[in-house]
Amino acid sequence: MSDKPRRNVKELDSGEIIEQIFMISQPVLRTTTRGDYYIAAFLSDRTGRLNGRLWQASEAIYQSLPQEGFVWVKGRVELYQSALQIVLDAIRPVDINQVRLEDFMPSTEKDVDEMFARIKEILTGVNNPHLAGLIRAFLTDDELMTLFRTAPAAISLHHAYIGGLLEHTLSLLELGLMVLPCYPELDADLVLTGLFLHDIGKTTELDYDISFTYSDQGHFVGHLVKGTWLVEEKIRRINDSAAEPFPRILADCLQHIIVSHHGIREFGCPVLPATPEAFAVHYLDNLDSKMAMTVSAIAKDTNKSNWTHYLRAIDTPLYKGMRKK
Repeated sequence: MSDKPRRNVKELDSGEIIEQIFMISQPVLRTTTRGDYYIAAFLSDRTGRLNGRLWQASEAIYQSLPQEGFVWVKGRVELYQSALQIVLDAIRPVDINQVRLEDFMPSTEKDVDEMFARIKEILTGVNNPHLAGLIRAFLTDDELMTLFRTAPAAISLHHAYIGGLLEHTLSLLELGLMVLPCYPELDADLVLTGLFLHDIGKTTELDYDISFTYSDQGHFVGHLVKGTWLVEEKIRRINDSAAEPFPRILADCLQHIIVSHHGIREFGCPVLPATPEAFAVHYLDNLDSKMAMTVSAIAKDTNKSNWTHYLRAIDTPLYKGMRKK
């Protein structure tokens, strides 16, 4: 392997010769119009992802590659249809013990302890005693909060990095503090609690040991349903010792926020928002996720034109001319 310092994806330019390790994902074996084998895959690190192509491949080479893992490659960076790709001359799998995971696992650039402390500070403003008690039950669950502080908020779309769920949740709570005074008719305590817990199910929906994937539970259940389970479990334990039970209608309204916050059925909602508080959480969540998604897409894009690649999630490329250095 080369002794040269590795080049991050966002630093690469057309014409470069590279010999280094990348994370590989979704390799597929295909055939050209002449019937020759080639391998297509994504090659990535913490700064971005490029298409990789190995021409004159074989089934044996393909079978040696992990579906998610690490590979050493030798090749060159080329510009194809205004986008960079890596044309490979050689590729072989690499043991994880040879890899610096911090080169490949993106992480929040913000201070995790400070973000978590700020979340707790904001939530002290929840005055409803039942919701305040529920929040306290979550915040004192050390195992769950460890996951909450670590988990990404998504696999690829927004806040897709270690600590992303924490950062996204804090951003929503800060937005809530700014927006709620404009709508005094809303139950502010319910909105803040909903913002805190809307994605709590992502603590177990995603696996992120070497890459971001859905866990078995994530495939089977998903974070919307898991979030309502967690709320119901905490309420049940509170009711076991409380002098006054948690109001059922309040629990239903909170769980409704969780299961409806994606806003439309095409995004996995079993029900659509049906309270003003649920709409507030949905639109604040949509705002923060879209801002994070678009800013990140522009920052990581390797297209040499004034426009990013087409982004399927928003059905358009993004103009980045004003942000090009």
